[in-house]
Amino acid sequence: MSFLKRINFERDGVLYAFLLFVIYALMFRGEVFHNPQTWRLLLSQNADIGIIAVGMTLVIIGGGIDLSVGSMLALIGVIGLTRMGVQPVSVGVLWMVGVGAVLGLIQGTIITWGRVVPFVATLVGLLVFRSLALALANGGTLPSKNPAWQDLTSQGVPLPFVLMPNGKPMVIYWSIFLFIAVALILGFVLNMTPYGRRLVAVGSNEKAAKYSAVNVGAIRRWSYVILGVCTGLAAWVNSSRLNSVPSSNAGQLAELEAIAAVVIGGTALSGGRGRIWGTVVGVMILGMISTMLVAEGVSAYWQGVVKGGIILIAVLISRGKKVD
Repeated sequence: MSFLKRINFERDGVLYAFLLFVIYALMFRGEVFHNPQTWRLLLSQNADIGIIAVGMTLVIIGGGIDLSVGSMLALIGVIGLTRMGVQPVSVGVLWMVGVGAVLGLIQGTIITWGRVVPFVATLVGLLVFRSLALALANGGTLPSKNPAWQDLTSQGVPLPFVLMPNGKPMVIYWSIFLFIAVALILGFVLNMTPYGRRLVAVGSNEKAAKYSAVNVGAIRRWSYVILGVCTGLAAWVNSSRLNSVPSSNAGQLAELEAIAAVVIGGTALSGGRGRIWGTVVGVMILGMISTMLVAEGVSAYWQGVVKGGIILIAVLISRGKKVD
C-alpha cells in the first residue's frame, strides 16, 4: 500500500495504463501481440495521427485547440498530389509542408489578430478546408502518379534478427521513423528552448505572460504554424499509405483522435501543462485499444463507446485536485 501511495497517477498514470494494456495484451491476446508485425502495424497505421497529435500538444499547452486538422490533411493531400504530378516525391512533400505551414499561419492569425475563439476559428476551418478539398478533387479520389510515393510506408530499415513468416527480415517503415523524429524534435522544442518555456507560460497564465514581456500572440501563432507543418507531414504519410487522397474522408475524425491522444497523454485542455512523450503513449494506447477490440470480436459500432469511456477516465485522472 505504501508503494501505491507513492505513485503519482496524475503525472504518470498514462505510463502505468500503457504497461497494463501491454501486459493484458501479451497474456490474453498473445496470438496477436506476440507477433512483431502487430506492433509494426500499430505504429505505421497510427503514424499520421501521431504526428498530428504531437503538434496538437503544443497548441493545447498554449491554451488553444484545432478542430480543422482532419479537413486540413485532406486539402493538403489534394494540393500536394496535384502539384507533384509525375515530378519527384520531394516536390509533393515540399508542397504539403508549405501549404500546411501557410494554413496554420492563417488560422493562428485569425485567432490572435482577429481575436476569434480557437474553437470557432478552427471549426470554420474544418468546413472550409473539406469543401476546398472536395472542390479541387471534384468530390473524388485523387491518385498518386509517382510510383515512389508509397515508399514512405512500404520501405524502411530491415531488422535482421526479426524474421517474417517468409523468412525475410521485418522492415521498420520510414513513416515510423518520421513519427519518432517529429516527437523528439518537438519534445526538445517544448522542454529545452525559450519558445517552449514561453508557450507553457502563455497557457498557464496569459496575463502574467504579457506582464513578463512575452509576445503572447506570436507564441500562439507559431504553435498553429508548427501544427500545420505536422499536418502536412501527416498528409504525406496518409496519402503514401493509400497511394491516393480520398477527398471526402481523408483525415476524417483525425482531430478527435489527435485530441484524445493528447488528453490521454496527460496534457491539460486548459493549457499550461503537457508532455510530448505522454502524447506518444496516448497514441499507442488508442492504437492498442482498437487492435484489442478487433481481437476480442467487439463490433465496430461499440468501439466508440469503449474509446469514449477511456478518454473520460483519462480526463478525470489528469484534471488535478478540485478547488472549492
